[in-house]
Amino acid sequence: MSSRRLLFIQTQGENAGAQEISRLVGAGLGNRGYNVNHLFFYRKSPSFDAPANTRYCSLDRPRGLAGALKFPMQLLREIRAIKPDAILTFQHYGNTVGGIAARLACSAPIIANQVSARMLMNPFVRTADLALGLLGTFDLITVNSADMLADYSRYPNNYSKRLRYIPHGFDLKRTKLTRQQARAAFGLPSDVPLLGSVARLNSGKRLDAAIRTLTSSPDWHLVLAGQGPDERRLRQLAVEKHLETRVYFTGELPPERIGDFLAALDVFVFPSQAETFGLAAVEAASAGVPVVANDLPVLREVLAADGKPAALFVDAADDRQFSDAISRALHDERLRADLIAAGRGLHARYSVARMVDQYEQLLCGLFAPAEQLARQP
Repeated sequence: MSSRRLLFIQTQGENAGAQEISRLVGAGLGNRGYNVNHLFFYRKSPSFDAPANTRYCSLDRPRGLAGALKFPMQLLREIRAIKPDAILTFQHYGNTVGGIAARLACSAPIIANQVSARMLMNPFVRTADLALGLLGTFDLITVNSADMLADYSRYPNNYSKRLRYIPHGFDLKRTKLTRQQARAAFGLPSDVPLLGSVARLNSGKRLDAAIRTLTSSPDWHLVLAGQGPDERRLRQLAVEKHLETRVYFTGELPPERIGDFLAALDVFVFPSQAETFGLAAVEAASAGVPVVANDLPVLREVLAADGKPAALFVDAADDRQFSDAISRALHDERLRADLIAAGRGLHARYSVARMVDQYEQLLCGLFAPAEQLARQP
């Protein structure tokens, strides 16, 4: 057991993948005796269920000159008040802005967690991340897939030598609801083929492709769980395509309701343009929902168990291919059974306990030099 004080820093408080991983890692390390604290730049979602010992630099996103001036000072004050022995940063702004603030505020070692796809980062942020890694601001940098490890290993040695591969773990999304009960709980029709997805509603998730698939079959319906800046455009697209009666938006869901949501679906669609792991698709497949996913190398890597694919992969940018794949996942009973069986094997591959073990090993390695020094006469 350890009484070390840990600080997890990330951008916004919302129910999304990076926040779920930090929650699981924090809870696991907390159960092992670490004093875990979470610090968010701001609270984005009113439904966000914050872990214990959570602080915010601001209750809302900092805006205007006054907010821009106040935020960094508050960030430094919060870090200094916690007095961490080690800091873990998450998401690209958490790594860059949080990493700089952490280094200015204290001398604690920093583990940066790369959970954002590089191609979706602002070029300035990518450059800042590279510079911080090269300068040694980050003591270690975790990546969550072999695909990400290969991508970041192309960076210069002073960055790539800090990389550590830790696959995400996840909790099974369980439910006691039947399919009909789950649909009733979300106000969804009970007798239609229902597609669905869980995602932050931004353009990189390409959920417009999921909406367009409904034009190929008049009986398909689609439900999207999440919130984000692309929601208005997605709603407008549904209206333009005369699909507004077949597209539903549940808003953001807390982790404990994801199992209920997945139980309502016939197929989980995941047309995302870029991913580092694809946690939502992994959770859906493990819950027994056939997944149709964009054909990304990282998704082929993580959505497999015992060498068998746990999703049907397709070029989701091709509307016809995407629709045809969904039709197969709906109607080909043998394919559905194979996908469900493979998906059930994902939980053993991505254990939360194993993920927490690996983070604790990193922390112990960072703490070891100071502990050895303290034992010297």
